[in-house]
Amino acid sequence: MSNARIFRYFKTSPEIIRLAVMMYVRYLLSLRNVEDLLHERGLDITHGTVRFWWNRFGTISAAANPP
Repeated sequence: MSNARIFRYFKTSPEIIRLAVMMYVRYLLSLRNVEDLLHERGLDITHGTVRFWWNRFGTISAAANPP
């Protein structure tokens, strides 16, 4: 499945979604910590959004980047 199809209905850029999911998984941060880090970078994204992205794209990113 191409990246354009995966992120088709999201207003946020795929790079930001990948960054949030990567922060949550790779650095073992809480959802609120990811929210705070993105807020420091000027992005207003809630921890609920990060949770939704993780549920939606977590398995896709894990399959694309094996350990």
